[in-house]
Amino acid sequence: MVVAWPTGLRFLTCRAMSSPLRITTAKRSAATAAQLAELGRRTFHEAFAAQNTPEDMAEYLAQTFGPDKQLAELQAPNATFFLAMLQQEPVGYAKLIVPSALGAEPGADVSTRAEIQRLYVLEDWIGTGLGASLMRRCIEEARQRGCRSVVLGVWEKNTRAIEFYRRFGFKQIGGVDFKLGQDLQHDIIMRKGL
Repeated sequence: MVVAWPTGLRFLTCRAMSSPLRITTAKRSAATAAQLAELGRRTFHEAFAAQNTPEDMAEYLAQTFGPDKQLAELQAPNATFFLAMLQQEPVGYAKLIVPSALGAEPGADVSTRAEIQRLYVLEDWIGTGLGASLMRRCIEEARQRGCRSVVLGVWEKNTRAIEFYRRFGFKQIGGVDFKLGQDLQHDIIMRKGL
């Protein structure tokens, strides 16, 4: 796979041993939590600041991406984080939850459902194939855990992400409310069978 450098001027080949770009399972440590907090704040801000008020963004980022909050999420037994690292610097990440009840009927067996709860790359890396690599890693992990489907939630106004998920075979199965600061928004729930 060929991935563009953020400048768009140089290319690197992503091979397991030859590339400085690596996707690894995140360590459950305070240092990783601090990295994730910063990366999470930055990628979420880049993705959504233009469509939301500064107050709502500030409230959401403060509640969601503190180092202590990220450490608790890293240490949750049902969560796995994947970090995309370029020469020791994080450039993207994904969070996989197994099992997940997102979009399931009440009382349904969700033991074989995985959820991609977050998948973000820095703005300079959008369109390089890094997001697709993170998606494939999440799907691979879900299969290894015996999951039969993967679900995710995506803001209904995030058309670029919706199209990205459709290319991977995700289909809309429902919706759920999502609160960003004081703004009540609507997410589409999408599902892919494995």
